[in-house]
Amino acid sequence: MAFVNPDPRTIFEKDLYVFDMDGTIYLGYNVFPFAIRFINNLRAAGKRVLFFTNNASHTTDFYVQKLTKLGFSPTKEEIMTSGDVTIEFLKRHRAGKSVYLVGTDELVENFKASGINMLSGEEEKADIVITSFDTTLTYHKMDMACRLIRGGAEYLSTHPDYNCPTETGFIPDSGAIAAFVTASTGKKPTYFGKPYRETVEMIGEATGISLDKMCIFGDRLYTDIAVGKRHGITAVLVYSGETTPADVEAALDADKPDYAYPSLDDVDKLMFGK
Repeated sequence: MAFVNPDPRTIFEKDLYVFDMDGTIYLGYNVFPFAIRFINNLRAAGKRVLFFTNNASHTTDFYVQKLTKLGFSPTKEEIMTSGDVTIEFLKRHRAGKSVYLVGTDELVENFKASGINMLSGEEEKADIVITSFDTTLTYHKMDMACRLIRGGAEYLSTHPDYNCPTETGFIPDSGAIAAFVTASTGKKPTYFGKPYRETVEMIGEATGISLDKMCIFGDRLYTDIAVGKRHGITAVLVYSGETTPADVEAALDADKPDYAYPSLDDVDKLMFGK
């Protein structure tokens, strides 16, 4: 049976609109112009917006610059990443623990700047190993991570996404890297980012808005939509990234989005008639 959208007025009544980035408002550096229009219309209507990406290969400052260049006019307070959530968890619950991070240099420097006790990976032991979306990944990094995990390190990952959509197709993401480590060590990581509780808590604390007054837009069932379905946030799927209508049809009812549209263009026209 084909997925049918219910009355969309529930979407209109929210105070905070959370946007995934890759596949939802752009692909790589190819911006969706209707996404800019929709977000500007929301702001003009007195609504708040938050850009949240599981892509931890870059920092908040990077995304401020990127979204500004693409035309979204963000403030730093409007941007959050799974890397931010992971750092906050370490500061609150693993203070002082030694960490080996498989990630980009940009992410490693962000962890260091946040006061995390970072290791090179050559050490005999580590308290924690974290893997992320690392576009500078090497076999040596993976070998060190696996060795430290076998030696007793706790295993964490910034986010579970298997693929990252780009303007030229999908590339392996954090979940694919974690699968390699799990296959070698037998250890599964504790994930952060969407769809996990720590992310929802951080969004609520940062904005002061209750979950029932939030709406999230994204292109993935297992992250963007799951974070809504698990935590009482209205979840809107767009088919401009990873997920297809066939994927939605095949999903369990509990995993289906509250709404699904070809793109944010359709939601903008529903809400603002433009």
